[in-house]
Amino acid sequence: MVLTMITLFHAPRSRSSRFIFLLEELGAPYEIKPVTIRRGDGSGVADAANPHPHGKVPVIRDGDSTVFESAAVALYLTDKFPQAGIGPLPGDAKRGAYLSWLAYYAGVMEPAWMSLFMKWDVPRGTAGWVKTDEVMEFVTATLEKGPYLLGEQFSAADILVGTTFAMFLGGPMMPRTDLLDAYVKRVTERPALARAKERENG
Repeated sequence: MVLTMITLFHAPRSRSSRFIFLLEELGAPYEIKPVTIRRGDGSGVADAANPHPHGKVPVIRDGDSTVFESAAVALYLTDKFPQAGIGPLPGDAKRGAYLSWLAYYAGVMEPAWMSLFMKWDVPRGTAGWVKTDEVMEFVTATLEKGPYLLGEQFSAADILVGTTFAMFLGGPMMPRTDLLDAYVKRVTERPALARAKERENG
């Protein structure tokens, strides 16, 4: 297979930073294309060079393929670069859990945190997500069984969840516990993250 250069459309201090981490974990050939995005404080503008339909990041381009949204990008990349072993492939017993965690992150975790942050009172049973206390109970119960979301196997799902926890753990949305602190430490002390930070800041 001829591997093309992955282009990551990236804005500093955004969700795309963790995809430098993922690309480093995968040992994938990649380049970073800086783009501007609209920020929560009202600064920034959508960049015409960014192929995301709403001017957001992350987005990757691989030859003629463009992929956006964190869960989709993570799945695409781990399927394309399986040698790193951080994305169970079809036929692997952990594939179902891996797909579920990617979808759970995008469809349940982020909406739960955002609804809490924005003080939206969403009654249980009326939306596709749950309250943050239920999310954290599920995460805690999962991590009590193994060091990572898939047990002994580190995966791209840990990159999405672990880096988010690293930013917000200890705040009102994510109470700090020894279990979660240890999980964040395992994720953020990986050498690939150190390389990603050097690449992003270099």
